[in-house]
Amino acid sequence: MPSNIIFDWSGVIKDCVVDQVAIVNKIFKEFGAKEITLVEFQENWIQPYMLFYNKYLPNLTIEEETSAYKRAIAESPKAKQYPGISDLIKKAKESGKKIAVLSSDQPETIIKEIKDFGLEGAFDDMILDAHDKQEGIFDLMARNNFDKADTVFIGDSNHEIEVGRSAGIKTVAVTWGFSLEGQLKQRNPDYIVHNLDELRTVIF
Repeated sequence: MPSNIIFDWSGVIKDCVVDQVAIVNKIFKEFGAKEITLVEFQENWIQPYMLFYNKYLPNLTIEEETSAYKRAIAESPKAKQYPGISDLIKKAKESGKKIAVLSSDQPETIIKEIKDFGLEGAFDDMILDAHDKQEGIFDLMARNNFDKADTVFIGDSNHEIEVGRSAGIKTVAVTWGFSLEGQLKQRNPDYIVHNLDELRTVIF
């Protein structure tokens, strides 16, 4: 079982797919793109996230997206965690595992959500606001002396799978996040998990 676990945040720990579609549609409306459905979002979501936005808004810059995203998320409902995941993370921490977060979410958003989810002190390291997680994964591995053979990256999109593979670590794709299972399978993660029971068998 892995000693080091790296989590993505939104779509893995934070249960926010429906909220994310609402945010995306607010951004699309602001810049003149047609709204999309939940299914279309999940079929087309790809990271780094500007690859997704530029499918619909080719001229949108990351600065424009970031500003619009902050406005939209400020109007979103209070964040909720995927049921039971905080208890799983705390159990992993108590068992001696090293826990880290690598996310494209904004620091001010995640810090508040960590408190709301009862996860203060649960993480050994975090890299946030990472548009492209490629550099971040190597930074986390190096500064925490994570052994590649003893580390997993848990995500919900193509990006976590690709980045984890590039770092030579195991990848775990969860099916309750932003991407449909079919899209995840195409990326060949080491594990696909559908619920917390299946995730426990990977990390414990």
